[in-house]
Amino acid sequence: MTSSKLKDLLNPNSDGDLGTLISRARRMAQLTDIICSALPESDRIAIVAANVRDDGELVIICASSAWASRLRYETDRLLQAAKDAGVSAHTCRVRVSQQ
Repeated sequence: MTSSKLKDLLNPNSDGDLGTLISRARRMAQLTDIICSALPESDRIAIVAANVRDDGELVIICASSAWASRLRYETDRLLQAAKDAGVSAHTCRVRVSQQ
């Protein structure tokens, strides 16, 4: 594979599946950063990832069940942070990572 074909394949602005996947991963990373910044610094390490489903559900993936319990008390703050960033989310679900 030539370098120009690889460059086109990995281009997030392309119409291909990899471009869509790269764009989605970037949006998830940005949302994760936004959600983390809404929490106290000591709690930020708990969040592994954040995503918004098509139905408007904000899904927070955290590191352990103990963190999940703690973050469930912060769902209003997390939803507000997402809304402030222009994300249309109306519910929040906290899940534990399967690492």
